[in-house]
Amino acid sequence: MSDSDSSGVLSQRAGVGGLRLWVLLRMGRWLFTAAVLMIVFVVLVAASRLGLTPLRLIVAQHNGTFWIFSAFIGAIITGTSIVVTINQLVLSQELGAVGDQRERMQNAMDFRKDIEDSLEYEDVTPPEPAAFLYELVDGVEEEAEQLEETVADNHGDEIQEKVADYVDDIVENAQVVKEDLKDAQFGTFDVIWNALNFNYSRKIYDARKIRADHGDDLSDDADDELHEMIEILKFFGPAREHFKTLYFQWELINLSRALLYISVPALAVMGLLMMYIDGNALPGTTLGIGNLVWLTSAGFVVGLAPFVIFIAYILRIATVAKRTLAMGPFILRESERDEDLG
Repeated sequence: MSDSDSSGVLSQRAGVGGLRLWVLLRMGRWLFTAAVLMIVFVVLVAASRLGLTPLRLIVAQHNGTFWIFSAFIGAIITGTSIVVTINQLVLSQELGAVGDQRERMQNAMDFRKDIEDSLEYEDVTPPEPAAFLYELVDGVEEEAEQLEETVADNHGDEIQEKVADYVDDIVENAQVVKEDLKDAQFGTFDVIWNALNFNYSRKIYDARKIRADHGDDLSDDADDELHEMIEILKFFGPAREHFKTLYFQWELINLSRALLYISVPALAVMGLLMMYIDGNALPGTTLGIGNLVWLTSAGFVVGLAPFVIFIAYILRIATVAKRTLAMGPFILRESERDEDLG
C-alpha cells in the first residue's frame, strides 16, 4: 500500500495545488466573486495608463458608454432567466405524487436501518448529515480496530503488517474527517468537503486486495471482519452521493437567489450609466486617473457581477462533480499502488 496514495485527505490526493484547490472549493463564493471583480476593475483602470485612446474621447465621439452598457441589459436579463429556469427544472425532480414520495421515504428509512444494523453499537443514527457521516466514519474506524485485533491472533507477520498498515491508514483518515465534522453544518461546504476527504473507494480496494492475496491464510473470524469492513464502506458511497445531490440543489437555490438579488441593482446601474453619462460627465482626475475611467470601470464591474457569481457557484459544483464521477470501487484519478508495480 503506497504511503503517498493512502486514504489521505483530498488536498493530498486531488492532483491539484493547495491554492488552486482552496480557490475552487474552500474559498467563499462571495469572496471569490469580489476577488475576480476587483482584478477586472484594476485591469480596466490600469489600461487607461497605457497610452491608448482616451476613454473620454471614445465616449464623446462614439457614445461609448451606451454601446458598452446596453449589451449588459440583454445579457443580464437573458442569463438570469436561463439560470433560474434550469434551477426550476432541477428542483422539479423533487415533486411527485404521494406514492412516489412514500417510496422515497421508505428507501431512505431502509438505508438508514441497514446502516444501523451494521453499526451494532449505534441503535439510531443521527438525522443531521454531518452527525450521520460522523457515526458512519466512526463505525468504519471501530470495525478497522476490531479487524486488527482479530488478525493479531494466529496470523503470520506478513498479514499482520499489511492489516496494521491498512488499519493505521483508516484510523488516521477517519480521525481527521471526524474532527472536522464535529462543527460542520449542512448548507456550508464543510459537510461535502469532509465527505470528499474520506477516500472510501481506495479502502474498499485495499480490503479486497488483502482478501485476494491472503484469503487462504485468514481465519474465518478475520475473513468475516474484512467482509464487514467492506460492507460498511459500501454504505459510505450512497450516503455521500445523497448528500452531494442535496448540496447541489441547495447551491442551485443559492445561485438563483444571488442572481435575483444582484440582477436588478445591476440593471439599474446600467440604465443610469446609459442615460446620464456622456463625454462631458465628471471632468477632472483622481489619483492621476480620469474620473470617467473610475466610473465606467466600476459600472462595467457591476454589469459583470451576475456572470462572475454564476461562474463562482458552477466552478465549485463542477469540481465536486468531477471528483465524484465514479461511485464504489473505481478510482478515476492517477493512483500509485506499490503492490502492483514491478
